[in-house]
Amino acid sequence: MAGKLPGVYAAICMVLLFAPVVLSEVSLEVPADKSKLTAWFDGIIKPAKQRTDLDPEVAKAEAEPKIIKVKAGGGGDFPTIAKAIESVPVGNSKRVVIAIAPGVYKEKITIDRNKPYIALVGTDPQNKPNLTFDGTAKKFGTVDSATLIVMSNYFVAAFVNIVNCAPHPDGKMVGAQAVALRLSGDRSAMYSCSIIGFQDTLCDDRGNHFFKKCNIRGTIDFVFGSGKSLYLDSEIYVEADPKFTVITAQARESSSEDTGFSFVHGKITGTARGTFLGRAWKSSPRVVYAYSEMSKVVSAVGWSHDKHPERAKTVYYGEYKCTGEGAAPSAREPFTKQLTEKEAQPFITLDYIGASKWLLPPPKV
Repeated sequence: MAGKLPGVYAAICMVLLFAPVVLSEVSLEVPADKSKLTAWFDGIIKPAKQRTDLDPEVAKAEAEPKIIKVKAGGGGDFPTIAKAIESVPVGNSKRVVIAIAPGVYKEKITIDRNKPYIALVGTDPQNKPNLTFDGTAKKFGTVDSATLIVMSNYFVAAFVNIVNCAPHPDGKMVGAQAVALRLSGDRSAMYSCSIIGFQDTLCDDRGNHFFKKCNIRGTIDFVFGSGKSLYLDSEIYVEADPKFTVITAQARESSSEDTGFSFVHGKITGTARGTFLGRAWKSSPRVVYAYSEMSKVVSAVGWSHDKHPERAKTVYYGEYKCTGEGAAPSAREPFTKQLTEKEAQPFITLDYIGASKWLLPPPKV
């Protein structure tokens, strides 16, 4: 009997290794030590087949993904991303992965609300495809100027560059705002994507969203909207601008609205100086930076009530254990907070976006 024990232990270990993960049994709080971030995330956000706590609809949708190949110039199922999206049936209930070969795709793309579960995935993480267009607010209206507009739920993008190549606003032209990406659906995830523009680059419009290892570039209000989003291990790059620079214009208008942006283990770099972390474009914005590395790009005062002093009483602007030359708290505006551990906790967990019900790793192609 004693000789069989190693085999028994091996069997037990195999069962434990491949047992479905229940996220409620592990900590969803982001570790303070950034070096542990990858192992922590990969250890709990596992593929659908290894999870038991996904919404049943999500688990069913992810069971047998369909792959559509896009290659500019031919050689794939479609030469354009728009054509591939057009082929997805209305009311789609299965994950459709659009695998995009390297190249430049000059297209203005919209994914309608009735086409959920679409993923855009670059086939070569070292040579990401460029989705690019030059729409402006003057021509389309601000939110409709986006190169990529996503109205549907359960959208995923991985290893792609999303670019609005309209010129840098000169401060004189009316309607020069130019959005690269607009997310208006719920439960969307972005992995290792670059989102590039100048003013109003990312319209984080509405819904729960997750960003990991993304690069977001812009000048003024370049992360704006009413989304409830967690930005993890992502770089914010602030381009210099002759007027002023500000990262967020979160659009919450009441403390009863459950929206806000949380940046965790991020980095703020760029060529600008005196950048505001956020401005009170609306009356009650909620933005938190935690464990973030802030370079001298960031203004000493940190934040702006946008020349609406009454909004100093209704904003929720918080920082938690941030580092770098731009993170010094001594000159921060008095209406901002250096958060306690208890105050920060709701913003530094995957629970902030209800991740245990829907968040998955990027699809494989």
